[in-house]
Amino acid sequence: MTFYGELFIGGHWTAPARSEIIEVRSPHDGSLVGWTPHACPADVDAAVAAARDAFDHGPWPRTDPGERQKTVARFQELYAARAEEMAALITSENGTPIAMTTGLNVYGLPEQTGAYLRAAENLRWEEELPSGSLLRREAVGVVAAVIPWNAPHQAALVKMVPALLAGCAVILKAAPETAIDSLALAEIFAQAGFPDGVVSVLPAGRETSEYLVAHPGVDKIAFTGSTAAGRRIASIAGERLKRVSLELGGKSAVVILEDADLDAVVEGLKFHSLSNNAENCHAHTRILAPRSRYDEVVEATRAMVESLAVGDPSDPATFVGPMVHADQRQRVRSYIELGVAEGARLATGGLEVPEGLEGGHYVTPTLFADVDNSMRIAREEIFGPVLVVIPFDDEDDAVRIANDSDYGLGGGVWSADPGRALDVARRIRTGLVLVNGAMPAWDGSFGGFKASGIGREFGIAGLNQYIEYKTISR
Repeated sequence: MTFYGELFIGGHWTAPARSEIIEVRSPHDGSLVGWTPHACPADVDAAVAAARDAFDHGPWPRTDPGERQKTVARFQELYAARAEEMAALITSENGTPIAMTTGLNVYGLPEQTGAYLRAAENLRWEEELPSGSLLRREAVGVVAAVIPWNAPHQAALVKMVPALLAGCAVILKAAPETAIDSLALAEIFAQAGFPDGVVSVLPAGRETSEYLVAHPGVDKIAFTGSTAAGRRIASIAGERLKRVSLELGGKSAVVILEDADLDAVVEGLKFHSLSNNAENCHAHTRILAPRSRYDEVVEATRAMVESLAVGDPSDPATFVGPMVHADQRQRVRSYIELGVAEGARLATGGLEVPEGLEGGHYVTPTLFADVDNSMRIAREEIFGPVLVVIPFDDEDDAVRIANDSDYGLGGGVWSADPGRALDVARRIRTGLVLVNGAMPAWDGSFGGFKASGIGREFGIAGLNQYIEYKTISR
C-alpha cells in the first residue's frame, strides 16, 4: 500500500489545505491500494499562484529551449528507471492489465517524449521573415492539464512534456481513481530539476477540476475525458477566452474490405478494439463487415473474443481486467441490456460475470451481431469490452457508415491491397486511421474531428498547442 500525506505544489511537497483524502481501492478485489490528500480550491489557488509567479517572473519561460529540452530528457531518464514500478502501481489502481501498462510505460512513453523532444529541437523558436520582421514562438502561459484514469501517465505526459518544452508552467489535475500514481509521478518531477513553481500535481474530483479550469490565473486548459465534460470545459474557456485543447470520446469504426486476411484482422481487432479493457477512447468498437463475408467475420471475431483471458490484471497472462469502478461496470452492463432490447443478436458474452471474479468490477467481453448503425450501442461510447458488427454493401456504403457518427477520433481499414485501404482511409472523417493494424505514430498527430475534440497531441502538432505566435515588425 502507498500513502501520501502531502500535495506537490510548485515543486515542493506541501500540506493540503484540508484533511479530506482520496482512498483508492483495487477494482479487482476491493483491497486498499492507498490514499492521497484530496486537493481543494485553496490548494488550486496555491498552485496557480506558484505557477503564475514562475511564468511571469521566473527563469523557465526565458530559459534557452535547448536547456529546457535537457531538463525534460533528464526527467525521461529518471522515469525510465521506475517505469515498471509505475506500471504495477497503475494496474493496481485502474485494473489495466500489467502487460499493457508495462508496454506503454516502459516502451511507449520514451517514444512519445522522444517525438516531442525532436520536434522542439527542430523548431525555429525565432526566425526572420522575408519582410524583415521577426516571428517568435513563445509559451502560452500557465497550463491546467486535466486527465482521466484509463492511461494516467500517458495522458499526463502527452500534455505536460510539450507544455514544459514550450516554457509553460503546468498544474496537473489527476483523476481520483488514479490519485496515487500522480503523486508518484510528482516524485520524478521533483528530482528532474525544474525551477520552483513550474510543476504542480493535484489529485482531486470534479469540483476542484472546475475551479481550476475557471481560475483567472490559468491561460490554457488541456483536457482528456468525456465529450460531455469537454463541452462544459469548452464553455468555461469560451467565456474567458482561454486557450483550450480537448481530446474527447470516440466510437471508432474499422472497415474490413472483402479481400482482407481475416486471421490478421481478428488479431488486430484483439489489440485495437479491446486493449486496456476497451476503456480506450479510440477503440475500434464498430466493426464494419461486407455482407459477402458477414457471417465469417462474426464467427472469427466471436472466437477471438471468447479466447481472451479475463482476470487478475496483475497476471501477465490477463488480457481483459476489471472495469475501473462499480459505476463503470454498471454502465457497460446497461449497454449490454440495451443491445438486447434494441434487437441486436448476442453472439457471445452478456451479463453473466466470469466465474470466480464476482468480487471485482468485471464484465464478460461481449459481441453483438445484426447491428444497425442507428442503434444506440453503435452510436454511443460504451467505454468497455462491447463490440458490434455492422454489415455494409460496398465500399461507398462502408465509408458512409463509418462517417455516420457524432465522433471522429480513431478508425481502421483492412485490405489485401494497401493502396485501396489507403484510399478508403483518406475518405474517413476521423483524426487517426490505422491501415492493416498499423500502430499510431508518436511523431504524427492524435485528436478528433467533430465531437471527439479540438486540437491535437503528439509530435510537432502537439507542441504547437502550447505556443503563442508573436510578430515583431521593425
